[in-house]
Amino acid sequence: AEFAKEWEEKFYEDAKALGITAPEYKKATDHIPEVISQVERLIQKDHAYNIEGDGWYFDLTTFPDYGKLSGRTAAMADDAVSRIDENEKKRNKGDFCVWKGSLETGRPGWHIEDTAITEKYFGPQYDIHGGGTDLMFPHHEAEIAIMESISGQKPFVKKWMHAGFLVNKGKRMGKSNANFLTAHEALQIYSSAALRFYFLSAHYKSSLDYTEDNLKQSEAAVT
Repeated sequence: AEFAKEWEEKFYEDAKALGITAPEYKKATDHIPEVISQVERLIQKDHAYNIEGDGWYFDLTTFPDYGKLSGRTAAMADDAVSRIDENEKKRNKGDFCVWKGSLETGRPGWHIEDTAITEKYFGPQYDIHGGGTDLMFPHHEAEIAIMESISGQKPFVKKWMHAGFLVNKGKRMGKSNANFLTAHEALQIYSSAALRFYFLSAHYKSSLDYTEDNLKQSEAAVT
């Protein structure tokens, strides 16, 4: 929580500067009891199994619908897979961790934080879920598997909206490619209005090329 606080404050600062508003923000650190409740229910329904000395994993063989959102069950290069725990004792290669360590002293897995929060405020089903295209697999597939396994109600979400990537010199903008510019850094160069105009210049599903010329054109358009 202490580590997250610094970056949380930076996010709020940049969001405010860009004119981004939201009615509420929810923290995973405030919802650990809800996460534990979901892990316990997955265990009770035989959807999760324990690897001694590691944690609790979701057994994908118990959820035949896994992959119905993305149309696949195997990872690809642009997937957000950095937080999938590997363990040679997993029953299936795609099994993902729902709780690392013991239930008394461990921490949540990446995917189950989201379903625990949304179940508390929206219930087991709701209308719209967003995110980057890289989150479709395996993150959103895992969310579907968790919530539909717990509740037995389908679909978990009615409409999924996946945003395209920012592209810099032909590569997705990101830390792994060392080609990124943070919102905070961009705001030191361009106005908030110019950045908003730039982001709205493409359909949300499409990728968007980042170049200085494009940003300068956006700046000129709003001046």
